[in-house]
Amino acid sequence: MMAGFGNGTRGYPRSRGRTWQRWGSPLVSEVERGGGPDRATLGIIGAICAVAGFFALGIVLGPVAMFCGWQSMGRRWSSDRDVSALVALILGAIDTLLAVIALAGAATWGNGLL
Repeated sequence: MMAGFGNGTRGYPRSRGRTWQRWGSPLVSEVERGGGPDRATLGIIGAICAVAGFFALGIVLGPVAMFCGWQSMGRRWSSDRDVSALVALILGAIDTLLAVIALAGAATWGNGLL
């Protein structure tokens, strides 16, 4: 009997389609079990984006740094996380705030603060 639409692999959803991990190698290690970049990498990427945001594209890189820092912290406030995650979150917030102030100031009659 031929399998119809949705009936052939009902008990085994991974028998057809993608069975590999999205990130990294198909052999699952302890670091890659979550399916994405590890938290230390996200913290470092966020810190780099936050520092770069002070010089260019602060309105874009600030929220990216905040997102990377928050994801690196595990989306909760805890003290056992990496320092780079907290640095990325705080510098990203400062960067975003400065970019919003500069944009709001540029829209006024006096051509802004900066």
